[in-house]
Amino acid sequence: MAGDDERPGQLPVDQLLGSTVHAELLQRSLTLATAESVTGGALADLASASPGASETFVGGVVSYATAVKTGLLGVDEATVAQDGVVSARCAEQMATGVRSLLGADWGVSTTGVAGPTAQEGKPVGTVFIGVAGPDGVAAHELHIDGDRAVIRATACRRAAELLVAAVTGAPGDTP
Repeated sequence: MAGDDERPGQLPVDQLLGSTVHAELLQRSLTLATAESVTGGALADLASASPGASETFVGGVVSYATAVKTGLLGVDEATVAQDGVVSARCAEQMATGVRSLLGADWGVSTTGVAGPTAQEGKPVGTVFIGVAGPDGVAAHELHIDGDRAVIRATACRRAAELLVAAVTGAPGDTP
């Protein structure tokens, strides 16, 4: 049965977004890498869902543990100490780190609080998305209402939308 944002005979929103991400990157001969915490690999799943995704998606890192963020992705320990892992600076450093680590043109990261309780003094539903590209990096702060599944799904959708906007040069969303 189709969900609220699906209509019979059409792709579900997530598949449509994955196809759009793939098409925009493919058209420009660009590649993507993901670094995820709050979304736990769901963004990589979205990026790899389209046929031919291996032409644009190089891989991802699920960095739930802080040690993975600092040790593998290069998040500065001073950032963790000052801002926490649920922060704009952490999201930016995760996106930049995975882009460099995997040799991609674009890096996208997600970090946040899916619940059930607050983390680092930030309420459930606080999410930061980092988008790093050839011209720099930007972080986007979201406040999402809903349960854990809704927060994670919305974060993935918004990350895909922000990436497409950055890749296509939509005003206000380019890093």
